Amino acid sequence: MSIEIRNESAVKVDEARVLKLASFALDELRIHPDSELEVLFYEEEPMTELHIKFMDEPGPTDVLSFPMDELHPGDENDLSLGQLGSIVICPTVAIAQAETAGHEPINEMLLLTTHGILHLLGYDHAEPEEHKVMFGLQAEILTKFYAQES
Repeated sequence: MSIEIRNESAVKVDEARVLKLASFALDELRIHPDSELEVLFYEEEPMTELHIKFMDEPGPTDVLSFPMDELHPGDENDLSLGQLGSIVICPTVAIAQAETAGHEPINEMLLLTTHGILHLLGYDHAEPEEHKVMFGLQAEILTKFYAQES
């Protein structure tokens, strides 16, 4: 698995843990080990620019996903392969959300990484059933990740 992580923000991010989670999530989703993923951490200003340009919404957002190939999770006989794309996370937004949720900022960044990966694979949460599936899978991946860390 080729996973590149770049922190272009002033916030210190536990990049090793993000890498570990991203690798774990891609393994859980049975994504081919030769697939590529990029995780970027941006300041609020460039994140705002991306949010306006691609979502036509004001202000910074927590995470944006930019898929490169049309990929889907594989089954035992069919593993997806290719350039998954890029996930862009705004650490300052993640920190504020972590405070509201009552957990550590790194846990919010891990959640956003998982969320972004699922979007890259075509999952969405616009409709109630989609929301149920995506957020259920997100919770399952994070629960398994935290359990194997202990």
